[in-house]
Amino acid sequence: MLASFAMRALPLVSLAAGLAAIGLQAAQKKTMPDVRLMTLDPGHFHAALVQKEMYPGVAPQVDVYAPLGFDLYEHLKRVDAYNRRADKPTAWAMEIHSSPDYFERMLREKPGNVVMMSGRSRGKMDRITASVRAGLHVLADKPWILKSSDFGTLESTLAEADKSGVVAYDIMTERFEITSMLQRALVNDRAVYGEQLSGTETDPAVYMESVHYLLKLVSGAPNLRPAWFFDNTQQGEGLNDVGTHLVDLVQWTLFPDQALDYRKDVRVLSAQRWPTMIPEADFRRVTGEPRFPASLEAVVKSGTLEYFCNTLVTYALRGVHVRLNVIWDWEAAPGSGDIHYAFYKGSRAKIEVRQTQADKYRPELYVVPASAAVRAEVLTAVRARVAALQTHYPGVTVAERGDDIHVAIPDAFRVGHEAHFAQVTGEFLRFVRDRRAMPAWERPNMLAKYYVTTTGREMSYKGPPGAAPRIAPR
Repeated sequence: MLASFAMRALPLVSLAAGLAAIGLQAAQKKTMPDVRLMTLDPGHFHAALVQKEMYPGVAPQVDVYAPLGFDLYEHLKRVDAYNRRADKPTAWAMEIHSSPDYFERMLREKPGNVVMMSGRSRGKMDRITASVRAGLHVLADKPWILKSSDFGTLESTLAEADKSGVVAYDIMTERFEITSMLQRALVNDRAVYGEQLSGTETDPAVYMESVHYLLKLVSGAPNLRPAWFFDNTQQGEGLNDVGTHLVDLVQWTLFPDQALDYRKDVRVLSAQRWPTMIPEADFRRVTGEPRFPASLEAVVKSGTLEYFCNTLVTYALRGVHVRLNVIWDWEAAPGSGDIHYAFYKGSRAKIEVRQTQADKYRPELYVVPASAAVRAEVLTAVRARVAALQTHYPGVTVAERGDDIHVAIPDAFRVGHEAHFAQVTGEFLRFVRDRRAMPAWERPNMLAKYYVTTTGREMSYKGPPGAAPRIAPR
């Protein structure tokens, strides 16, 4: 309307000027953002971590659809802190849409083309499905499903996303951890690793022990967890949550760029679960709530919350026996933090990620030769592999530490867990802009991953009670 008024008011505007204006509009259109984010009910701090950086081609305005309350308030505080920081501040502009029907409003209004979800896991799959059907790309934090009864919805939704050309992607940050990337490179170097051992149910060839802590700092501030975080029907148990990353890493490391079939390639063998006990005083400290809410009364015993958040699962992946030990403790020792321990056993060497006091609790990569007879050959092979990796990882070196071989990683590659969210988001945006760039194995391997986590969780209810022993070196 404004354009037609200008044409009537200025009838003598030259054709050249008009063409110049059209050219300017075309140039502006080319530089306009092609992605606009919407955040749905941000109940977990991971939603804010996606916005810790700005992204080329992504509009600075983010529309947030959520109910008023603690979760929304904490999310806005975190994003505001990124905007206000002295070093490389972000420039996000948050548009808040709050009403009882916030999700339905988002689907009707659709001010953006990408929806970000991180928070309550119960009902998340239904929201992902509805978003895909509305033609929206979805970047959603794990876990997507908690129970096997939701597996069919996951499978059909991923198929529908493929068919309609939208991207439905979960945030697998651990693929961007430098120790995991280098561990994967060495496991897939036969001169270093040899042949993959199969192991057994009692002596697995792959083992991961992941210890997370309920009370921690995030972005330098205490991380108050919402009370619902301690409700397993909302958040899921250890294997549902952190275990999703571990299962993903095993698949990604053992069978890179290969599609897995959960019906033929995965066999869940055993599982068990046990609680972390949380006194009411500690619950107040970590949530800010004055007391246990009514929703948790059934799992409060003598004033202490029986929080079932720990799971041990053993399964076979294409015949390779894998054991995952997922643990939530209360608070890390001074100078420590979340701990990740992982090993893969080959015929020539075991490749380990360790986090010990000796290494100041930083994740470090070690190669342990299978015998003294092959040690010299393995050392030569590790040096050759690291030399070949210098193009991508300059400055990585190899040193002997007793019988072990240490792969030393420069600080420049230790960007930390929070920075991995921007790396995952960058990959996701690449797929949004070119759906063909998304690997064909992502969908079947996502199904295999959630088959392990849901089947293992349900099997743990039938398994022996009691905590599983930890074997990670301290």
